[in-house]
Amino acid sequence: MDTEQDHYQEGKRAGVHPIVVIFGAIVGLWLFIWLIVPNPKHRQGTVPESVPVAIPEDPDAAPVMFKVQATIREMNAISVVVPSQATDSQVVGLLKRFRDARLSNRLSTLLPPTTPKHKLGEHAVADIFIFSDPRYAVIDVVRVLARGAHTPGEFYPQAVPFETAMEQVRGHYRIDLNDTGNPDHGSLGFADESGVHSKHYRRMF
Repeated sequence: MDTEQDHYQEGKRAGVHPIVVIFGAIVGLWLFIWLIVPNPKHRQGTVPESVPVAIPEDPDAAPVMFKVQATIREMNAISVVVPSQATDSQVVGLLKRFRDARLSNRLSTLLPPTTPKHKLGEHAVADIFIFSDPRYAVIDVVRVLARGAHTPGEFYPQAVPFETAMEQVRGHYRIDLNDTGNPDHGSLGFADESGVHSKHYRRMF
């Protein structure tokens, strides 16, 4: 009887103190959140490699008009200009129009050749840049974009900076028939091969 009284003396609490239990629960919850919830820093990627984004197309919208502005044969590059009021869905429609023409061997009826007399065709390799502002659809700017983000600035000391130029690209269509697995790459906005991309970049196909 005396032994039991020693263990359970009046005024003393048996078991773990509630404060210890609450503190342990808080620590456990914090560890759970820290381990499960991803760090926002890890969400910063390069070029998004997710499933292509679907842009709602307006069935009543007329196909957008375009004009070829510049051709840089040595870089297999072409710039075209669409009206400033062209919508994203119209730009996507133009990208698909180019791709469909390429697949049916009719792209040369829309655009000048980038690889004339090539065994794979007149557009075996091509970078087609779509702009709304003709001031950026010029040869010097297209050269900057075709060279990529990491080309030293001294190569183009008088040209528009790459970061400025890429934000002006409404759409980009890349053709490479040497890549038999993925010869066509179309997007709103622009991304270079290193992964640097414009703010509104979205891959369409």
